[in-house]
Amino acid sequence: MKLKKHLGQHLLVAKGVLERIVEFLELQEEDIVVEIGPGTGNLTKEILKKNFKELHLLEIDPQMVEILHKNIQEERVFIHKEDATKFNLCSLGENLKVVGNLPYNVASLILENTVFHHSCIPMAVYMLQKEVAEKIQKGASWLSTFVRTFYRVEYLMSLPARFFVPPPKVQSGLIRLSRREELPNLDLMDYKSFLVGLYSMRRKALKNKVPETILLKAGIDPMCRVETLEPDRVFMLYNMLQKNER
Repeated sequence: MKLKKHLGQHLLVAKGVLERIVEFLELQEEDIVVEIGPGTGNLTKEILKKNFKELHLLEIDPQMVEILHKNIQEERVFIHKEDATKFNLCSLGENLKVVGNLPYNVASLILENTVFHHSCIPMAVYMLQKEVAEKIQKGASWLSTFVRTFYRVEYLMSLPARFFVPPPKVQSGLIRLSRREELPNLDLMDYKSFLVGLYSMRRKALKNKVPETILLKAGIDPMCRVETLEPDRVFMLYNMLQKNER
């Protein structure tokens, strides 16, 4: 079977790691699980050893979908030929545990889609490029702040390339997103636009992007740069600007 480079297909084959990923999901009997990019079903088979309610597999590659139908025949499993960057995850249930070895070329889009569906996803465990995983956990970017506004991010483990077939050119990192208890009620598209604008041209002082009066009221130095702010401070700025515009 030839893997498709344009889909970023790297199959995780290390059995010990697959078992650890399932452990990190902390599965319960009533859980509805969603696996993104199951490929040939290596992680799927480990998940199926646990007790849970349903497992939904989202796979965009028709060849892989065919293989999954042949390899995975279990009444708890539902296979969907879908693009996880756009799929309405909440259509599968109200409380989902999402897991996946994400293709590097679309991992950011899947993270973004997870946030857009945070209301039905209390937990997600994702394998990403190590550098991306570290940035999501503690970096300064619009996406990291977008994710961390709604989720606590734990960096769980690093994985060398030899654990994958074919081996990628970079190391991988596993993260877990746990939804925050107190969630802001806001327009997600508007908040995303605000963050993208705020983190663009990041060498510029904040006073070039946000009115000085708002910054001073928030106790933020107008000359500082956006990467010095924690996500909570960024969200506070967004709220203050919203109130100022009313």
